[in-house]
Amino acid sequence: MDHIVTVQDAVTAFADFMEPTNAELDAIELEMPAILADVDLLDAQIIAMDRTPTELDVRRIRRARRRLLAALVNQAGTAHRGGVA
Repeated sequence: MDHIVTVQDAVTAFADFMEPTNAELDAIELEMPAILADVDLLDAQIIAMDRTPTELDVRRIRRARRRLLAALVNQAGTAHRGGVA
């Protein structure tokens, strides 16, 4: 009889008891502003990708970059002050 260990591993890998820990949820919450700012930057860059960027496109990209940098600095500052790293 062949034992199918890999199937058991695959089934238990997504079992209900394998929820994210509070520390993992805190880390996600800490990173969420940076993730959303990065998505905004990518959206602005994608919009301007197929054409010559207009002044509005340039402003949108610049604003999104500043938002991303601010979120990253805030995230690093929070982690440095004792938050989740």
